[in-house]
Amino acid sequence: MTRYWVDDSLVEAADARISVLDHGFTVGDGVFETILVRDGVPFALTRHLARLQRSMAGLGIDGPSSERVRDAVEAVVSGSGVGTAFSRLRITVTSGAGPFGSDRGDAAPTLVVTLAEAAAWPATTSLATVPWARNERSAIAGLKTTSYAENAIALAAAKSRGASEAVLADTRGRLSECTGSNVFVVIDGVVSTPSLDTGCLAGVTRELVLEWGGAVAEMREALLPYDVLRTADEVFITSSTRDVHPVTRIDDRPLEAGPVTLALRATFEQAARSEVDP
Repeated sequence: MTRYWVDDSLVEAADARISVLDHGFTVGDGVFETILVRDGVPFALTRHLARLQRSMAGLGIDGPSSERVRDAVEAVVSGSGVGTAFSRLRITVTSGAGPFGSDRGDAAPTLVVTLAEAAAWPATTSLATVPWARNERSAIAGLKTTSYAENAIALAAAKSRGASEAVLADTRGRLSECTGSNVFVVIDGVVSTPSLDTGCLAGVTRELVLEWGGAVAEMREALLPYDVLRTADEVFITSSTRDVHPVTRIDDRPLEAGPVTLALRATFEQAARSEVDP
């Protein structure tokens, strides 16, 4: 029987309920984390919990402590009833039930932790450029919030063109991020990823690739033009479930899963298996 954590207890899926007035539902006023669980062990849990706290602080939600969330995660992973050879765990915290409109009420924040089996990604992937921009000056720029409608629209557009991800510029025409992953480019052997100044999320996998990748190539954060996607030697994306994912097509442009990308993927996989909470 599948069980989830809701507020303060582990409940069966049929009994997992939140209020219809919860602001996570009515206005998208919440934050979340997605964590890979491999063989029953969440990867990089401490880093994800730290980012969850940063996102809550950014929205002004006085949510649960990292210790409380960690306990909920352990309860779900051990008691969910889901096979965990390769699973996706999601932590969601909202501002709780509130009045109609954007004003918050005085209810306690809502905490939900769920776990579901996940299929492994194919060996390579493809991207589509889209006409919408990431607003680097937004009040929620850089926060992992539940306000995901923009991402849903961009992703649907990319999938309608046969791609698995959409890649966005910021409002100044600089490369920013994808809808659920960070993007890297390789030019003359140097690996670059967009600066956080572009409004992109500080991805946990992004952070680890920058830390671990120095053994393979020069790694840097940079302000990159959006059209670098037309000229880069190699492109890859990263996320908690994709790890290092080589890109072999952007719109109509074919690419190779090049040697730098493949070396980074191998380095990341080896490091991640030897240190599950780096």
